[in-house]
Amino acid sequence: MKGTALVTGASSGIGRELAREFARHGHDLVLVARSKQRLEALAGEIRDAHGVQVHVIVLDLGKVGAAKTLHGRVRQKRLTVDILVNNAGFGLNGAFVENTFKDEAGLLQLNINALVELCHFFGREMVERRNGYIMNVASSAGFQPGPLMSSYYASKAFVLHFSEGIAEELRSAGVFVSALCPGATHSDFFERAGMQDVPLASGGLIPVMEARDVARIAYRGLERRRVIVIPGFMNKLLAFSNRLGPRALTRKIAMRINRKPN
Repeated sequence: MKGTALVTGASSGIGRELAREFARHGHDLVLVARSKQRLEALAGEIRDAHGVQVHVIVLDLGKVGAAKTLHGRVRQKRLTVDILVNNAGFGLNGAFVENTFKDEAGLLQLNINALVELCHFFGREMVERRNGYIMNVASSAGFQPGPLMSSYYASKAFVLHFSEGIAEELRSAGVFVSALCPGATHSDFFERAGMQDVPLASGGLIPVMEARDVARIAYRGLERRRVIVIPGFMNKLLAFSNRLGPRALTRKIAMRINRKPN
């Protein structure tokens, strides 16, 4: 792989580590997130450590039309995106009908709509060049239903299936698509979702991985052209076992690990 990588949600967690990993392999970067301070700090660190070019675009991709705005800003800078990394997203804990619809709709806008738009905008350009890579960050949650996080699990199932579909469509055009499916990872995900105290976040049932390890495995998977990349043995095992186990049992287990203590 070569060229410039655009990473969304780059200010923290897996996105930040993916930016570092791409830079470590010599890629120039376009970093996108809402926090200017965090992005600028990361950009400075990466420039000093790896000597690559780093462009910062401060933007909230959760807003309708933001993906088109991002594409326009990249074109204004006359940059070519060779690798699109759709990492931006968030989770939401709680019963679906008890959460506000605004929050539920915001999750779907960012996790699904913005990702699809960016794949379309930048994917068309990659097809014209007959070269490019897309990494969509799904989740091990995409292999099963997730009570108390129903929209999040469903959004990641969409990302997984969408990525597999366009991977076949774009293969003959020289564009490779990979779906990264991490499990629980040390980041600010659980805090933003209000899930610091749920069993899933403790690592007692499923080991919680380090974001830098997830990023390393993700890059290697993209480099080796693996359509589905699941970091960690336990996450692979659980993804496979969900295909064999009774779905009623899968739902009950998911509800248990997503439930906050009384």
